[in-house]
Amino acid sequence: MAEAYVNTRNLRKMMNINNQHYYNYDIFNTVLDTQIREFGETSTDLLQNMAALNPRNSFSQFNKSSLLKLSEMYPRDFEDKEMIILEHKLDIYYHSVYNYIRFANLNGIANLARLMVATRMHLSHLSVYRLLKLTLVLPVVTATVERCFSAMKLVKTDLRNRIGDDFLNYALICAIEKEALNNVKNEDVKHFLK
Repeated sequence: MAEAYVNTRNLRKMMNINNQHYYNYDIFNTVLDTQIREFGETSTDLLQNMAALNPRNSFSQFNKSSLLKLSEMYPRDFEDKEMIILEHKLDIYYHSVYNYIRFANLNGIANLARLMVATRMHLSHLSVYRLLKLTLVLPVVTATVERCFSAMKLVKTDLRNRIGDDFLNYALICAIEKEALNNVKNEDVKHFLK
């Protein structure tokens, strides 16, 4: 990484930087800027509101208004009546976990969810636990959607632009679920088609 960077596209153009500088600043910052532009303000607000559930440092990031904003982002999961109840339940939840010694040294939201289930606190704080589950599921769902769109770009090319919806769906299922399809034997498929 300390060697001089060589631009393989233009060997005549000499740059007075090393490989470390090129990858750390030129590439990383470009990718970071692209991600920030694609991410958007709503996603940033969502992450900031999700951070209010973080149990690190004895729930130092706990913020009732952020958690209420987070619940507003999920209108199908929280009705108006539940929002009013949630506002009061958040105070009770915070005092419960803050004063309970088992919750003192947690490092992440996943550990918080596990401990809430282990101590059965998820039953007494249903709405907070629902927020916690939504927070844990979001990265997985986002990655799954991104994976599906990437597969769609591979399957539906310009040459296959006129394929029907049914065929596209079947081809996408095969492309997205290829790990599961690797376990299916050809004989099983032949037997199923008979």
